[in-house]
Amino acid sequence: MSVTYTAELSMREETVLFLSGLLHTERQRLGTRTGTRALGCFKQAILVIRWFLDGTRIKQLALDNQVSSSTGYDYLHEGIRVLAAHAPRLESVLLAAKVAGYAHVNIDGTLIETDRCRTPGPTPGVDLWWSGKHDNHGGNVQVVTAPDGWPLWTSPVRPGREHDTTALREHDILPLLATWTNDDRRVLGDLGYEGEADTITIAFKKPKNGACTDVQQQFNRAHNGVRAIGERGNSLLKTTFKALRNVSLCPWSIGRITAAALVLLHFDHNRTT
Repeated sequence: MSVTYTAELSMREETVLFLSGLLHTERQRLGTRTGTRALGCFKQAILVIRWFLDGTRIKQLALDNQVSSSTGYDYLHEGIRVLAAHAPRLESVLLAAKVAGYAHVNIDGTLIETDRCRTPGPTPGVDLWWSGKHDNHGGNVQVVTAPDGWPLWTSPVRPGREHDTTALREHDILPLLATWTNDDRRVLGDLGYEGEADTITIAFKKPKNGACTDVQQQFNRAHNGVRAIGERGNSLLKTTFKALRNVSLCPWSIGRITAAALVLLHFDHNRTT
């Protein structure tokens, strides 16, 4: 005997309607005939948002909506795809930040864990998605945030084995950030971006067998105090969306999933910049 219960989404109804509208537009684009889908756009939107917010298993979502697991996956991937298509481009984000009068933006890499492993990497015996720094499998996603830590943009994913600087270079992000630094604006980052100190402002690294000067230590305290606020962006994404704490889908979809989550966050809070 099954037991039913009442639940409530921790998102505004307007956000569900927003996603529902995107799904409706996608069905029109595909030429989907009325009545041929098991779920309407509104119920599909709820399914997708439940997965993002609570990391609910597809098997459970499918059971709740009386559809097969394969249909549940199809609905989920469609929702992720239409949301990610509305994610902002970095050029637009930096332009909006300039218009908003920001003196700096922050950049920080985050590892989105995944349970997909055993993918051969360039190093024999080491999985492609294994991060030695985090001692876990995952994908490296770069996040640009406003001075108060609000996430503005997320990058496509790179394997967790790659360093933050390597991920920046692979995505060809540095030229855009270099343009932003004109007119005395800055991009703040941690020591993980040491190789790109000409573009990204980092703290002074303690010399081998030496110590930082008093001026350098004072700079580091000020820099780290301001930059640490930017790390709020990664935390906000992962605390809002449990799905970002561990992705069981293909690791290469992590970037698209993170971008979709960003779109939901922006719309639900009615804030982009």
